[in-house]
Amino acid sequence: MKIAIIGSGFGGLSLAVRLQAAGHDVVIFEKRPQIGGRAYQLKKDGYTFDMGPSLVTAPSIIRSIFEAAGRRLEDYVDLVPLDPFYRIFYHDGTHIDYTGNGERMKAQMAVFNAHDARQYDRFMAATKPIYDAVIKDGLGSRPFDRAGIMARFVPRAARLGALIPVAWFARRFFKDFRHRFMFSFHPLFIGGHPFRTPAVYAMIPYLEKEEGVWFAKGGMYALVQALGRVFTELGGTIRIDAEVIRIGVREGRVTGVETSAGWSDADIVVSNGDVASTYRYLIAPEYRNKWTDRKIDRTAYSMSCFLLYLGTRRKYPRLAHHTLILAERYKGLIDDIFRHESLPDDFSMYLHVPTATDASMAPEGCESMYVLVPVPNLRADVDWAVEAPRYRDRILAFLEAWGLEDLQANLDVCEMFTPNDFESELNAFVGNAFSVEPRIFQTAFFRPHNRSEDVKSLYIVGAGTHPGAGVPGVMLSAEATFSTIQDDCDAE
Repeated sequence: MKIAIIGSGFGGLSLAVRLQAAGHDVVIFEKRPQIGGRAYQLKKDGYTFDMGPSLVTAPSIIRSIFEAAGRRLEDYVDLVPLDPFYRIFYHDGTHIDYTGNGERMKAQMAVFNAHDARQYDRFMAATKPIYDAVIKDGLGSRPFDRAGIMARFVPRAARLGALIPVAWFARRFFKDFRHRFMFSFHPLFIGGHPFRTPAVYAMIPYLEKEEGVWFAKGGMYALVQALGRVFTELGGTIRIDAEVIRIGVREGRVTGVETSAGWSDADIVVSNGDVASTYRYLIAPEYRNKWTDRKIDRTAYSMSCFLLYLGTRRKYPRLAHHTLILAERYKGLIDDIFRHESLPDDFSMYLHVPTATDASMAPEGCESMYVLVPVPNLRADVDWAVEAPRYRDRILAFLEAWGLEDLQANLDVCEMFTPNDFESELNAFVGNAFSVEPRIFQTAFFRPHNRSEDVKSLYIVGAGTHPGAGVPGVMLSAEATFSTIQDDCDAE
């Protein structure tokens, strides 16, 4: 089959490798000057920044993509294990080094609550069956596009407690606010509200414990480049600076894609672009019975993010490779962002400091870091053209007061990425950062399907379809979409 893939994020690249290895003729169309999608890279004044994803948490999933192409991951990417996984600083000045070592975790937890330390093993035992269902049994890598599949899944998920919100699942085990946060925050990494994201995502701590948290030497973009290299070695074609502006449809079936450079025929079209924007702007309304404009507008999308890319002339050893700095409020802060669609006065943040592991990402003696602050998407009444410089200054002042001494005086690089940029640069509907929000009725069968419900031979891959966002999620979506395409090709 002649297959056009729109977008070259991790989902699109992973699917492209699988399809090209299976003998199809695949072309990737990428809007931007280099591949990567949200996993883009910024280089400036000797500093290197991963602009989006920063975590490798399931190397087995990545390895399976390379194996599908007859390649070895280790020949392309140098993965470095991280310990701790995260350093979490709480509002009261305490911190925990979150790691996969159970004994070290229990020793740290016992300082704050002995009961919680004893519950650690019980929590992991409770999340293991969810992990087994999603990863080992393959529910995350198979399409959930039939009601019968969902009907069989729901009773099993209910028995495991996987349908209640992640935060309430954690509360069953832990009393101290630190531990309740530590084992429920992971939905934020995939665009979810921990108090309404189903506990099927509570398996992430077990996944991390089982497979570790890793860093790709040279940055996450090294993994992007590796997948692109494998794809082209297999004979695939990548066209950059080629934004798709229309998906052609005739008699309910795709015919190809129109780009800024012209028309390209295709038997199959796959979108790794933002799913809402794909349906809303690339497919004419008369071909959309399910994903109408009204349906798209009524769907809940993830929060956005405000990002700073900072290059500093000094190092900050207090920061681990992955660091979280938390406000006192937890649920209230997240409610402001998700429910009230307002920009809070306080903020929690995530810092990615790759130079803690790989000094090559900054000049000698310097630090490369990005600061991510969750903010509401563009449905909020925030004028980012006005607010962005103010917000940047507030964050820098906070970090300096928190303990990053003389931060502003040592800045070589300070770049911003706002919800407006998510919309304009990434075509992200309402400036979302993680596509469709993973609520209970926007999970599995209720997400946009890997096989389009509206147009024949149109498929979706990436954060907006099953199983969801995050690097493991979009790579699993590639596997699910691949099997769907293969099944459809065999049927024809």
